[in-house]
Amino acid sequence: MCKEAEPLAGGFCFGEGPRWHDGALWFSDMLGAAVHTVDLTGAVTTLPLPGRAPSGLGFAPDGSLLIVSTEDRQLLRYADGEVSVLADLAALAPANLGDMVVDGAGRVYVGAQARTDGVVVRVDPDGTADVVASGLEFPNGMVITPDGTTLVVAESTGRRLTAFTLSDGELSGPRVFAEGLDGPPDGLAIDADGGIWTALTLAHRFDRITYGGTVTDRIELGDRVAIAGALGGPDGRTLFLLSSTSAYPEQLIGTALSRVDVLDVTHPAPEKA
Repeated sequence: MCKEAEPLAGGFCFGEGPRWHDGALWFSDMLGAAVHTVDLTGAVTTLPLPGRAPSGLGFAPDGSLLIVSTEDRQLLRYADGEVSVLADLAALAPANLGDMVVDGAGRVYVGAQARTDGVVVRVDPDGTADVVASGLEFPNGMVITPDGTTLVVAESTGRRLTAFTLSDGELSGPRVFAEGLDGPPDGLAIDADGGIWTALTLAHRFDRITYGGTVTDRIELGDRVAIAGALGGPDGRTLFLLSSTSAYPEQLIGTALSRVDVLDVTHPAPEKA
């Protein structure tokens, strides 16, 4: 099934890490050094983060915003109007950081985007950190299944989605969720039925992929590049799509061509515990 999206907001440099929270879509502008929110009317707010190059976002159980600082290789926490460093991951990360996901216990999983030996680092709520997966080919978007037992990571240069068993913060049993994808996968968004909306950057589309690689739905973007998606809205059936004009951030410095599109989908976001 092919679907078409409608623009909601634009004028950003390189949008990443979208998350629906508290009635709005939150997303980072890595090159614009800011985190934005946009609601369903298109109204935008901005949290400036000069020098931070934010990427992946998530929310701790207490509602505080967690932010990946890409080049600093740090995990930041924003609460009560202040930004602090929750964890410095420079000693564990072989490359700049990218996306992240938070589990039900507040543990954070962050990808370090080396092309052939990337890792996933777990950061516990107290800020301690450890490598929980290695040997990945540019780990990018990550999701956790609604039952909390599986973490799936996009391996961009490997053009596959890889699943791990998730238990008490540990990752084990790596296996293929989908492989031989038509383009490098970037951001991921999982729905209540286990389908994963996958941004396929150079294929210029978003595919909903189920275990084994079956594509059930497809959103074509024409000449735009798919970056990342998120499910949200009042009933969880609004799919927010971040896109740009290039998959390579260095080509977008100084531009304002990234935007957020929306459309309604059949499968809703997982219910929050």
